[in-house]
Amino acid sequence: MNDNEYFGASEAELGFLKEIVRMLPAGLTVQDAHGELLLVNDAAASQLGMDGSRPSPDLAPRREACRQALSAGQAVVTEEALHNGAARQVLLTTHRPVRLAGRQLLISASSDITEQKNFEDQLFRSAYFDELTGLPSRRVIEHRANGLLARDGGERFALAFLDVDNFKHINDYYGHAVGDALLVELSKRLGRDLRDSDMLSRISGDEFLLLLSPIQSQEEVAEFMQSTLQRLTAPFFIDHSEIFASTSVGISLYPDHGGSFETLRQNADIAMYRIKNDGKGSAAFFDSSMEREALARMKVEQSLRLAILEKRFCCAFQSKVDIRTQAVKGIEALVRLRDDEGVIQAPGSFINLASELGLIDELTHLVLAEIVKSIDLINETFGAEATISINVAAKQAGNPEFMRSFAQALDDTGFPQRFMIELTEDAFVAKNHFQDEILPMFRKLGVGISIDDFGTGYSSLSALADITADEIKIDRSFITDIHKRPRSQGILRAIESLSEALGMTVIAEGLESYEELAYLQAATKIRYAQGYYFSRPIFLEELKFATSVASEARVNVASRPMQQNRQGYSRASGYRR
Repeated sequence: MNDNEYFGASEAELGFLKEIVRMLPAGLTVQDAHGELLLVNDAAASQLGMDGSRPSPDLAPRREACRQALSAGQAVVTEEALHNGAARQVLLTTHRPVRLAGRQLLISASSDITEQKNFEDQLFRSAYFDELTGLPSRRVIEHRANGLLARDGGERFALAFLDVDNFKHINDYYGHAVGDALLVELSKRLGRDLRDSDMLSRISGDEFLLLLSPIQSQEEVAEFMQSTLQRLTAPFFIDHSEIFASTSVGISLYPDHGGSFETLRQNADIAMYRIKNDGKGSAAFFDSSMEREALARMKVEQSLRLAILEKRFCCAFQSKVDIRTQAVKGIEALVRLRDDEGVIQAPGSFINLASELGLIDELTHLVLAEIVKSIDLINETFGAEATISINVAAKQAGNPEFMRSFAQALDDTGFPQRFMIELTEDAFVAKNHFQDEILPMFRKLGVGISIDDFGTGYSSLSALADITADEIKIDRSFITDIHKRPRSQGILRAIESLSEALGMTVIAEGLESYEELAYLQAATKIRYAQGYYFSRPIFLEELKFATSVASEARVNVASRPMQQNRQGYSRASGYRR
């Protein structure tokens, strides 16, 4: 081969290599020691905005990386974030200095990793930030607190546990979309006036953690929390609705109330529960007495779980009596717990806790099982026509899955028409599927519906107009000493008229004296009452030992002298759940 043929082959080869470099999918540039670009392929031109397709991004960081690579004489690998307005492009670039033909050059190769980085950022945010509110997650605030704990000098800080009051009711009534919007607006108000060194975190559905650092005194924290809670008293306007929301807050201080994040969080949680029990909507600092209460509550919780496992619950039955004829119209099944020593515990000590722990559904099914097992004794004592009332919590009433299973259980008894479900008023005002889905199931079975403790809840007249309940049970607070209380008498007449217009039977709860009975007989049209005046709750063991209890339950109490009223059962003892 002669020189011309060789030279021609080299030219063709060079052109071929240039074309390959131009079409490489990775961006490739070559520049000299002065930073002048000698070669830019198509991918690099597009990445750096040199092809005219978009404004050129800020290349100052890139030039600095190139300078450092040339100065050090070593390869440098960088992630380059190139911004064009709101758009971001991320390149992974290797700058490699080389010496060719006596010249110092820098070869830079870039791959577009924008999609990968966006995915990584999404994973990072989902791991460390709340998707709904954008607030840091529990992991982030825990890391911040642990960083403070690890510092020398022990800088004081406060950890506040915040829980939105009645959030489930808001979700049920307005819907989950409004509930989510409320959490977003609430987080904005809670985060106002925070310093850069403070942090607000959403750790679960309606629970937040607030880290205040540094702090000088408990009084300073109390003043800040008071202003924060005051800010929450203004209504939230969401989806054309005016919503009022409050927050209960428990606060622990470092180092006063603990030396670790978990201890401080638990103690703030304990203080928050004290506020929940005392009326909600305020703040409290942790103290040692709260810890003792929490331990006692934990003991009750463990006992409750064990009692359900061992089926140590029992039923008592209290009659609903016709105050004109003294006939037993129905009975209410009242759940009781036998503790480890066999002592009967009133439901006030465990019902709310069972609901919190998610054990209330199983407990309700246990009550029904006791009734079915003892139906012959019940019929012999109270009569085969007496209705049997079972209490269902509002939380259960709003749960279609539980209510469907409970309806099936009632049907499986073979006598579902004997049963009456007692629900408190808040079960009726929630915007759930109770009216459309749940109520028809029980109507089809012939199961009655009773509004329990009427007058102490929301007393929603619009809900009453929509719900076709069979009976209203007037709360005992209106019946106690009714003969001495003119205002209660007026309320009683109004409820009586309302119930009559809606076709609902009225039951007066908590009747305990002859004077109360005499007033109901003389001044009202109310036919039925329930209370210690007629009968205390009767346990199954008593039914088994003597059928004479049945005659006592049906006795004509009108002939009983006034002084023979059952004084042994005081109102304070809590005659029913």
